[in-house]
Amino acid sequence: MTTTTFRCDIVSAEKEIFHGDAVFVVASAELGEVGIAPRHAPLITRLKPGKVIVTRPDGEKLDFYVSGGMLEVQPQVVTVLADTVVRADDLDEAAALKAKEEAERVLANRGQAMDLAEAQAKLAEAMAQLQALERLRKNLKH
Repeated sequence: MTTTTFRCDIVSAEKEIFHGDAVFVVASAELGEVGIAPRHAPLITRLKPGKVIVTRPDGEKLDFYVSGGMLEVQPQVVTVLADTVVRADDLDEAAALKAKEEAERVLANRGQAMDLAEAQAKLAEAMAQLQALERLRKNLKH
C-alpha cells in the first residue's frame, strides 16, 4: 500500500460491508460533510443519517447509506462503524418514499413529543436514502 491510498472498512452491527483500498472517502458527519484523503489527520466524529462515498484507486465510486454511527480516521485506515449500512443500489425507493410520507404525516399532525422526535429521525433517514438513490441514478446516466 502506498501513501496515495488507504484502507477503508465499513462495518454495520451485523457484518462487514466493505473492506478495501480507497483514495478518497466522503461522509455526512454531524457538523457537515467531511472528505478524507490519504495522510488525513487522525479524527473521530459522529455520522448522521446519510451518505458515505468511497472512491477506489481505479476511480470507481461506491455509494453507501448509513443510519448514523462513527467515523474514525487513523494514519492508514478509515473505519465507518454504523448501526445500519446499505449499498445505494440496494435501497428500496418505494419503502423510503412510504417512510418519508408517514414521517411527514406525523409531523403535520404534531403528535406526542416522542412521536415527533421519532418522526423527525425517520424523515431524515428516508430523505438521506432518497438522496442516495438520486445520486446513483445520476452516476448511471454518465
